[in-house]
Amino acid sequence: MRYPELRYMGSKKRLLPWIFEALNALDFESAMDPFSGTGSVAYLLKAMDRRVVSSDFLRFSSIVARATVENNTHHLDGRTIKRLLTRPKDADDFIIKTFKGIFYTPDDLRFLDRLSHNIRGLENLHQQALAYAALFRSCLKRQPRGVFTISGDLSHYDDGRRDLKLSIEEHFLEQIEVYNATVFDNGRRNQALQTDLFDLPNRAIDLVYLDPPYVPRSDDNCYIKRYHFLEGLSSYWQDQPVDMTTKVRKIAKKHTPFSYRRTAIDAFDRMFARFSKSIIALSYSSNGYPDLVELERLMRRHKRDVRVFEKPHTYHFGTHGGVSRAKTTEYLIVGR
Repeated sequence: MRYPELRYMGSKKRLLPWIFEALNALDFESAMDPFSGTGSVAYLLKAMDRRVVSSDFLRFSSIVARATVENNTHHLDGRTIKRLLTRPKDADDFIIKTFKGIFYTPDDLRFLDRLSHNIRGLENLHQQALAYAALFRSCLKRQPRGVFTISGDLSHYDDGRRDLKLSIEEHFLEQIEVYNATVFDNGRRNQALQTDLFDLPNRAIDLVYLDPPYVPRSDDNCYIKRYHFLEGLSSYWQDQPVDMTTKVRKIAKKHTPFSYRRTAIDAFDRMFARFSKSIIALSYSSNGYPDLVELERLMRRHKRDVRVFEKPHTYHFGTHGGVSRAKTTEYLIVGR
């Protein structure tokens, strides 16, 4: 099954065949992905007929997993789509008031206000998640570089791509079909959560796939910085106040100890201890910190048998002509 790719920092979508090959050789019935991101690895595990628990500390990521991993049977049918596209009399205007002149056209922003209202009115949480997932991907496609760090007049990014010509509503109608096509029943009761790794409920899990944020050697790895609009949109900015002093109307950054050199090693050690009774499969990159030697050392404190799989990889971030391409070695460190 083809999983819809989100333009997302650190996405493992193009590494899925390699990850499948490594994981398929292991003996496990249940799996957890507590840094689910785009949901592609959790979805792979579901397609492998395992019982999957997916989680992320970002709300919008957890909603995508609810739509594609937890959801086994529900689709957006014609009646529901019609309901989503109606013009409600009592829709709020927060988005157009807050983001006019920053992201998208006025028509796009008004559509987002209306659609957000209608999505929140759906009673079925899996249909609601499907609609949100379709909307998130629509917003990313409409945004020239797929991130929300640039604003204002973005016409110089217009390279003739179809994605930049379609309205968000046109994108949304296409993405409904895309996400409806992801729905299947693997015969297992899967779950999607929104929580921090260290707040996850204790439960017996055979395998844990770990893909924490990489501590970068330059720039930063802040997901809220790049995707704050989607995170805010996922709750219509309830309990996520907008910083009106910022050019792109940011929301507060979420802290994770994996993002800082001074706390990362301790976080890895605590994470490995937390899942010491499960098979651990850690994804990491040669351009991150700690390095491979340190990661192996830390994992060997909790696992007797540690094996490293390596694959050359190039991260493509963005779609514009000058897109940065970071050549790295991708690691999958498996501890049993």
